[in-house]
Parts: sequence; C-alpha cells; structure tokens
Amino acid sequence: MAATLQHRIAEALGRVRHPRTGRDVMESGAVRDIATTTAGRVRLTLQLAPGDDPALARVIRQAVEQVEGVADVTVDVASAKQSAPPPAKPAGRALPVMDDRPAQQRVPAPTPVAYPNLGKIIAISSGKGGVGKSTVAVNLAVALAQQGARVGLMDADIYGPNIPLMMGVNEPPMVIQERIIPLEAHGVKVISLGFLIDRDQPAIWRGPIIMKIITQFLRDVAWGTLDYFIVDLPPGTGDAQLTLVQATQVTGAVIVTTPQEVSVGDALRGVKMFERVTVPVLGIVENMSWFECPHCGKPSPIFGSGGGERLAKELELPLLGQIPLYQRVMEGGDRGAPIVAAEPGSSAARALVGIAGRVADRVGERVAAATN
Repeated sequence: MAATLQHRIAEALGRVRHPRTGRDVMESGAVRDIATTTAGRVRLTLQLAPGDDPALARVIRQAVEQVEGVADVTVDVASAKQSAPPPAKPAGRALPVMDDRPAQQRVPAPTPVAYPNLGKIIAISSGKGGVGKSTVAVNLAVALAQQGARVGLMDADIYGPNIPLMMGVNEPPMVIQERIIPLEAHGVKVISLGFLIDRDQPAIWRGPIIMKIITQFLRDVAWGTLDYFIVDLPPGTGDAQLTLVQATQVTGAVIVTTPQEVSVGDALRGVKMFERVTVPVLGIVENMSWFECPHCGKPSPIFGSGGGERLAKELELPLLGQIPLYQRVMEGGDRGAPIVAAEPGSSAARALVGIAGRVADRVGERVAAATN
C-alpha cells in the first residue's frame, strides 16, 4: 500500500516543473525524503536554493494533495546550495525578484496550514494605497454579515492598521487560556494590530516580524466557526501578501483599483503576484468610479473612466462592481459607521452589497469546482 502510494506521489511530482532548472522536482533532486503512512499522511522535504521561489512549496503540496489516498501533506523547507553560474559578460545590474537574500538571512517558507474553522479566506488587495481597499474590505465583511453569514475580519495592514477606526472599535482584546478574543462590531469579529499598539507607535518591522504577527492572528485568535474570513492586506506585493499565502490556504483574492491608469497598472502587478503564488483572483472592484452630484444626481468621472473594466477584460476576470465616490463613505469610515450599515439605501451601499453577493457567488463556484 505504502509503495503504491509512494509511486503515485512520485508520478504527480514528476509533472511539477522546477522554475529554475526546467526539470521536474524529482529529477532535479529538489524533493527528497518522501515518507508516507498507511493512513495517507505524507511528509517530504523541499530544498530551495537562494533565489528559488518559495511559492514552489505551495505548488508541490497542492500536487500531492490531489493524489488518491493522500489525507494530509507536510512540506519541510530546507536550504540548498546552488552552484555558481558561469562567468558572464558585464551587464546592467538585475533587480532582485521575490526574495533574493543570501540563504543565511532568509526565513524558510512555512508549510501552509488549513484552518477549516475560518471558512472561505478572501484576501482584499490593491497595487497602491489610497484606492479604498480597506473601505471595500470593511463594507464587504459587514454586507456578508447582514446576509446572515458568520464573518471574521483580519487587519493584515501592519504598517497602517485602519480597521479599528473604520469599524468603530478600539480596545485591547481579552486573552483567555492563551487565546486572543476578537472584538465584534456590526456583526463581524475583528482583530487588528491597532488594538495592541498605541495610536502613534510606528510599525518599523521587517518581514520575519510581519510573518509572525499574521501567523499569530490566524492561529491564536479565538475566531470560532466562520463562513468567511476577510483579510485586509497592505497595498503592494510585499511580505504580508507572501506570508498570508504561505501560511494558509487562501480561497481567492479581490483586487481593488480606481479608474486611473496609474492605479490600474499597479493593480495589474497585484493580480500577477497572486497568479504566481497560485491564488485565484475572484475579480476586480473599481472604486471612486464617478462622483454623483448630490443635487441633480449626474455622474462625473473625475478620476477618468473605464480603467477597472479594461483591466478585467485584459485579464479575463469579472468586474465585480463599480463604486461611486460618495462623501458619506469617507465620513462613515472616520466614525466607525460602514456605509452599508449607516446608509443602506445609498448608491455606494447598494454597489457594495452587490459586490458582496458576487464575491460570495464566485467563492461558491470555486469551491464547487474544487470538489468536483
């Protein structure tokens, strides 16, 4: 039985190509020490050389999980020495890609852990700041809770934790039996670094600290049983994004942009980052699509128009919705009153509720496709 399972695992890994060598991970020697049990538990070692993409661990784990008879997979990541390339002619200095630090300075990529109690994990991301990503995350969480879902909201924007202000809660959470008790607001369970540090304390931290905080928020918070777990990520494609997809199994990502081309270009890079780490992108949300005159109701596209729709078409992704620029959205964020709760009849609230419904539908489609 074990030998047959080992053979099936080796065949599956033989179809996984190593990005650096071009050979499969078995032939290249990147995967070693495959151990199995009669219960279907699998443990193996992945050797990563300096410059290798840590996301390879996730790809390998997913490949093994698809093998018949496998119940659980653990991937141990170890450092491997990479032979020096032959001397080349002098050329312009190349930019580093992903994590190109020396092996002794790098933190091994953790094996993603499943947290079934968290339900569907949805990352809200943007390529740049100031596009309303946190506003979308907050209102999406509240809208899903209003529809009867059990929702958790994690503020993973370590450098700018604004969720406490936008949700109207800000006090140190209780700790019971070494478990952090999340605060609750508008029917949503919430955790943020903003609950744990002073308002004027800067977060001057490198990647390993960010990794530890995000992992602790996933593992050590008493979330209970949720249907949706919304993660508000910082802008860009840095440590927090990579940590989240390495630490757990993300169901999908929502990319927030504005109609401006500069915002769309940054959003495109965000989409490509999630594709690279094999996280499906559920769709694009265009915020600040137009300004709606409070007197005559006439829309004015003051930030341009069509950027989100063009990006969605280019990437063959759905445009989940367009949110008008509405002053009460900003005011509600400043006083802890999300627009979907404070003014549900407004055009902005209706747009956000519609986006929440489409996100739920997309997640349902993904889950159904994965189980068939």
